[in-house]
Amino acid sequence: MKKIILLIALIFTVSVQAKEHKVVFDCSASNAEYIKTRMWLVGKTIDMFEKNGDSVDVALTLHGSCVPMTSQNYELLVQDEDTEAIKQAQEYLIALSKRKNISITVCAMSLAKKSIIKEDILPFIHISPNSFLDTIRYQNEGYALMTFK
Repeated sequence: MKKIILLIALIFTVSVQAKEHKVVFDCSASNAEYIKTRMWLVGKTIDMFEKNGDSVDVALTLHGSCVPMTSQNYELLVQDEDTEAIKQAQEYLIALSKRKNISITVCAMSLAKKSIIKEDILPFIHISPNSFLDTIRYQNEGYALMTFK
């Protein structure tokens, strides 16, 4: 009986200490190397929260020069010297999409500006009419805002 009470107390203690976090990462950066490192950093940030026993709900909103990595044909959209960095950024983005605690949204206005059609967008990415609306909504729902500019 003592073991059961001790186990229940331990479970309760661990669950009380665990925290829930909500964050929206908003990417509009124009430097391909920087975009690549930020996509890697989102994954590492999630890992660090989870390693501490915390849960994290993540939204990633993409607009401006961050949108080429959402296209299956990104190599046609970026300068040759940026192709490798955007390829790696897209690989990080794909890995992020496989996590259960993240939603990824791209701005339709930014897609139009870059002449990217919705059929070229990676299938796990939600297209929003205006990602500013999404970012504002997330902030109003208590998500911390982290910008990549």
